[in-house]
Amino acid sequence: MLNRRYLRIKVYQSLYAYWQSDSSNAARIEKELFLSIERTFDLYVGLLMLFGEMRRLAEQRIEDRLKKHLPTAEDLSASRRFVDNPVLVLLSESPRLQADADKRRVSWVGHNEMLSKLYKQFENSEAFKAYMTLPSTTPKKDQAIILDLFLEHMANYDQLHDHYEAKSIYWLEDLDLACSLVKRTIEEVRPAEGDLSLNDLTCEPAEEQSFVSTLYRRAIDQGEEHETAIAARASNWESDRIAVTDMILMKMALTEAREFPEIPVKVTLNEYIEIAKAYSTPKSKNFINGILDKLFAEMKENGQIRKVGRGLLES
Repeated sequence: MLNRRYLRIKVYQSLYAYWQSDSSNAARIEKELFLSIERTFDLYVGLLMLFGEMRRLAEQRIEDRLKKHLPTAEDLSASRRFVDNPVLVLLSESPRLQADADKRRVSWVGHNEMLSKLYKQFENSEAFKAYMTLPSTTPKKDQAIILDLFLEHMANYDQLHDHYEAKSIYWLEDLDLACSLVKRTIEEVRPAEGDLSLNDLTCEPAEEQSFVSTLYRRAIDQGEEHETAIAARASNWESDRIAVTDMILMKMALTEAREFPEIPVKVTLNEYIEIAKAYSTPKSKNFINGILDKLFAEMKENGQIRKVGRGLLES
């Protein structure tokens, strides 16, 4: 399951498209919303599969040096430190990842030139050279070099961007979200466990779909009601002077607070403030916080917001 924040961002993008269009394409935009989420999954799996390709190329590089007609002493003693990196081994040999890649038909077959250039760029980096010449390594250093490979090289590789741009008009946003998932996966790799934990792909898909669909549909249904309430509490601001992004995020937050009794109000408030930091103006977080604080208090008092279970937690 994608992290809930990513799902909120996806719903926000779709609601923005809906309210900026003629507002008659709710079903089509919802379909595109779920396709976009699937696209993020595909990107996530594809990026993880790159590690296996980098290991394959590193192994090939060692073999090529050994097969030279007149190999040097350096060729004959080429280090396998990167190839045998436990984090890289787990990423490249994961049965779970391979199964997901097969199911989604994700493969890097036919892209050897692009991948070779990427590996060469990484191999020539100072971080790689430093890692390969360490007197000894540690689990922390093994993880750090894989994170460096991903964050400094894969995620910023122009040819990879071009490859994905051809697949999706939303490639940049999808890629950003997928990269966040990959980073988290690398940080959570535990070689002793024997396989990757791909919870982002396998946990509660029905719950995820329900969250997205309910938030999207009910935000549209309650849109006018919430816009009126927001405008009434935004002193000195007409509703049409409130930034479009701020208005959509506040309407979403109000819907979430009403429709999901097990999500604490504090969690909802903090999530939309964080999204506002990334998608709106510098002052938006304070404006949104002030308006939602007032409205949440009123809606609790009049019974529009009712929480149960962990939704009752306020800390």
